[in-house]
Amino acid sequence: MRTAAATTTWTDGVLILDDGTAFEGEVAVAAGTARADGPEGVDGAGGAVATGELVFNTSLSGYQEIVTDPSYAGQIITFTYPHIGNYGVNDDDSEHARPFCRGLVVRDLARRPSNWRSRGDLAGFLDAAGVPVIAGIDTRRLTRHLRDTGARPGAFGADEDAVRAAAATAAPTDGRDLVAEVTTPTPYVVGDADAPYRVVALDLGIKRTILTHLVRAGCRVEVVPAGTPAAEILARTPDGVFLSNGPGDPAAVAGVPDTVRSLLGAVPVFGICLGHQMMGLALGAGTEKLAFGHHGANHPVRHEATGRVEITSQNHNYVVRADTVPGGARITHVNLNDGTVEGLALDDLRAFSVQHHPEAGPGPHDAAYLFSEFTALMDVT
Repeated sequence: MRTAAATTTWTDGVLILDDGTAFEGEVAVAAGTARADGPEGVDGAGGAVATGELVFNTSLSGYQEIVTDPSYAGQIITFTYPHIGNYGVNDDDSEHARPFCRGLVVRDLARRPSNWRSRGDLAGFLDAAGVPVIAGIDTRRLTRHLRDTGARPGAFGADEDAVRAAAATAAPTDGRDLVAEVTTPTPYVVGDADAPYRVVALDLGIKRTILTHLVRAGCRVEVVPAGTPAAEILARTPDGVFLSNGPGDPAAVAGVPDTVRSLLGAVPVFGICLGHQMMGLALGAGTEKLAFGHHGANHPVRHEATGRVEITSQNHNYVVRADTVPGGARITHVNLNDGTVEGLALDDLRAFSVQHHPEAGPGPHDAAYLFSEFTALMDVT
């Protein structure tokens, strides 16, 4: 046993996928403890078993934002970069008040973070949030396995028998409405009362940085629960409606496509990530699950109108099927790695959406213009 942070101790552990593939590592004893406000999928306390769908993220930095992104609800995150936690955590970079991911898999969790913005270490942050972590894993081998077989359920913990049993019954994200786990229970407002644009944001798992960009663009944003009907949204007399990112299978999110369908044409609409998929479903398009998804900060996307290649941040397992996009909808962006749909526009209805995250700025500002495009639509009377 070793100590990797002041308050976190480690013991031998194992990660097992639902196909029986096993990986040896070390689990954080404290961080495995389930808490009332922690993520679901963690059973017991002190040596608990974490279960979820394993996905990998190729980002070299931004781990605090990734861990706290609600879009990871139901999933265990594997970082391909070997050293995680080296610059610590701070009070400003979390995308939500708490993480919703089921756990974290890393090669090496930094013991001594160093950065002028750091206010603590990642191990302590995960412990406080009740997020289990397993370190010492051969993440290169794990990532290759997930690339070959696809994102798949698994489990990790200190008790191999319990982990093996949990892995055999762990559930993927298919067919599950995970938005219900992450959406706000009550409306709230961000931005200045005298801002030039009034926007209602449908919270499917919204990131704080998205709200920051909307406010910077001149919006007063009222965030409402995912189940808010279109009539209630329009009764708030918004200049525009934003459809947020979020977790899981878009086809399993009941009611939201109908809400979006009723909004289209009544008010300008802008969607990001799951919001993009909701727009696709509202138009009658279909969605499908990718083998291992897009999770990272270096995905090239072509802007079809200009031919310009934008470096984008991505976090999704599902996409809108290109062959189901109906007439009247224009494909605006295409992923250059696999040709999948990265953007849609409905010019006559003043609506558009993108699959990637323009607020994350990996380019660093390649896609930031999209927020200006949204305000431009709201300027049209």
